[in-house]
Amino acid sequence: MENIGTLEYVLDKYSKIWSWKVTGDRAVSMISRLVSEAWYGENVNEIIIPDSLETVKQLKLIMDRYPLEILSKSVWQRKIVKTYAPKPALPPVKLKLKRAKTGEQFRGKLLNFQKEGLDFLLKSSGNALLADEMGLGKTVQTLSYAATEKQTFPLLVVAPLVTLNNWEREIEKFLKKKSRNGRIIESESPSVTIIRTGKSQELPKTDIYIINYELLFKRYDDLSKVGLKTIVCDEVHNLRSKTTQKYKAVKKLAALPSISYRIGLSGTPIYNRGSEIWPIIDIIKPGLLGSFKEFCEYFCYVNDKGKAIVLENKRASLRNELQKHVMLRRKKSDVLKELKDKVRYKEVIAADTDYYLEELDKIWKKVEAEQKDADSEFSKSASYHRAIQSERQIAGIAKLPHVINFVKNIMEIEESVVVFCHHKVIHKLLHDSLQEFSPVSIIGGQSDATRQDQIDKFQKGESKLMIAGIRAGNVGINLTRAKYVIFAELDWSPAIHRQAEDRLHRIGQKNTVFAYYLIGNGTLDDHVANVLVDKSYEIDEIMDESKENYENKDKAELILAQIQDKVRAK
Repeated sequence: MENIGTLEYVLDKYSKIWSWKVTGDRAVSMISRLVSEAWYGENVNEIIIPDSLETVKQLKLIMDRYPLEILSKSVWQRKIVKTYAPKPALPPVKLKLKRAKTGEQFRGKLLNFQKEGLDFLLKSSGNALLADEMGLGKTVQTLSYAATEKQTFPLLVVAPLVTLNNWEREIEKFLKKKSRNGRIIESESPSVTIIRTGKSQELPKTDIYIINYELLFKRYDDLSKVGLKTIVCDEVHNLRSKTTQKYKAVKKLAALPSISYRIGLSGTPIYNRGSEIWPIIDIIKPGLLGSFKEFCEYFCYVNDKGKAIVLENKRASLRNELQKHVMLRRKKSDVLKELKDKVRYKEVIAADTDYYLEELDKIWKKVEAEQKDADSEFSKSASYHRAIQSERQIAGIAKLPHVINFVKNIMEIEESVVVFCHHKVIHKLLHDSLQEFSPVSIIGGQSDATRQDQIDKFQKGESKLMIAGIRAGNVGINLTRAKYVIFAELDWSPAIHRQAEDRLHRIGQKNTVFAYYLIGNGTLDDHVANVLVDKSYEIDEIMDESKENYENKDKAELILAQIQDKVRAK
């Protein structure tokens, strides 16, 4: 790729401090938007940047996509090695877990690592965060605990709306009924009540209640009267903000005198910032991480948006603290040796660049106008996000004919394929254009019955093509019928892609899963893939010892700078 400018280590004439000098029209234009501390140099198309840890990181991020000619190679190498030098890792906490035996109320068999998960729950006295990677059976491990520990019923499951029916099916599959006198009834399962209305009314006596997060606040009073013993929060990252009504309702329920066991489940318990773990742990094991103020004072710094970010040198110690007292985290590569690896391909396909660039021009002009008229930082941020979403949609439309051809080619060689997309308009166009394969669909707004019917048809082989919205179809479903997954569009969060891949890559999958990320040639897909998909977040370092991360804000601004650069170069 052609250099867009030069980078040189210089003694600044005015400040008398060693700094970085960047030259070149495109380089100066881009960096001036991304590095707020920069100032213009003596000559045209020249900018000076202070030599700090953060600016070197920012320069490295930019240069991964837009190379600069480095005129001070030895200094740059020294700085970059120092900046990215790996920190000495704390020895990981080693859990000594046995293969626990399930109680007589459990129906079915656990895999060996799931028996160890049961042992962890028993040793944690049912107050634990089960954070195994997606697809390892957190639901069945939780049900085995409910069937093994004493006095776990009545039990409340709080879960996303789309997973309620799945919980009901799993309960029927894995649990036996226990009568009031303690006799096990082999042919029956515990009674289940799914709460589907926010209207307050007396609840029937039942073994297990299931409710979605959004209704919990409205039904708190009713649930507080049924004598709950156990509360299970599925996809517990829904409670990462302590200011929401659902968090406050769960917090109150978990504090009821009748509650003995509190279990959180999520393969991605933290989505954006490490400090999001505090509200979750404060429900499961109050006091473990101190008050929020104490937690922040020890583990975090506050960024320019007022958000608490876990310090880089405290992330390993936070992970060890969690694993020592409350969290079980296992990866598929550690416990499922028979499960074959995922293989990812970045496949560059053609796109209608004339249409794409015309639409980009409109987007950028609109952004510039909105930024001038914005009367607050919130308005500016909202403008950025609208621009990013618009760019993603036009990129999807620009490459759509070639996505369709790619899907058709895969369909010729493979029996079952899952295609994920982001925008509803792309979902409809794909569905209409691939009618010859009688595709089934998952998309936001479907009823539970319709959604499950579509999944069942796919898993039974009645349809060989599934087209799914990446946000609607990334949790609570099993698509192991397929081994090919195609991403027609890219999402903002790498965690969303991993969740979607793991609808296929999970227990029951006998084949290698091939994931194709379709990148539109001549669009910003390639940059988005590099910046948003392959880079780790702060949470990765806390959960899995990943090393590097950048804030979402930096990534958003880089994308917008690239949009402007693309338009200017047209």
